[in-house]
Amino acid sequence: MARTRALDFEDKQRAILTSAAAVLAEQGMDKASMAQIAGQAGVSKALLYHYYPGKDALIFGIIRTHLSELDEAVSTADDATLPPRARLRALVGAVLETYRDADNFHKVQLNGTPTLPPGQKDEIHAIERRIVRRFSEVLRAVRPELEAPLLMPVTMSLFGMMNWVYMWFRDGGAVTREDYADVATALVLDGIAGVGR
Repeated sequence: MARTRALDFEDKQRAILTSAAAVLAEQGMDKASMAQIAGQAGVSKALLYHYYPGKDALIFGIIRTHLSELDEAVSTADDATLPPRARLRALVGAVLETYRDADNFHKVQLNGTPTLPPGQKDEIHAIERRIVRRFSEVLRAVRPELEAPLLMPVTMSLFGMMNWVYMWFRDGGAVTREDYADVATALVLDGIAGVGR
């Protein structure tokens, strides 16, 4: 007879993913062990294996969870009734807000995706492409005259600004996430001359 799922299964699963992301971000994909992850999570190795059969499953779970939450946040923030510039700013703000307290998940995404088997990599890349496509469509609405070969480099330059913010940004500093969303939007649309206007 199959075991029934505990009522707090998803909460425990999320707590394990959070602990695993912390260990993997600090130790790296190769050095982190299931024993370290179980210790960080405060669970037995047996319970950890009940939720995730191995480290590869944890890495995939972390990345898929992080990107799915990002995809949902961007989808929710996207309001086609807004003027294109305001629509882009809303998307940038959604990404930066989703990145709040997600540094470890983000590091695992950046460093762990190449370690995934092809099928899982394909699933991750599909979510990434969906997010990038939404941004490209909005950037195209902002600058319809932008030549097609330049649309992807512009889009990915914006992601470069957002994806590396965890390296230097600190909540509680002089610049808020909302401020930086304004800066990143202005930089990509107006260059440095548009910042602070």
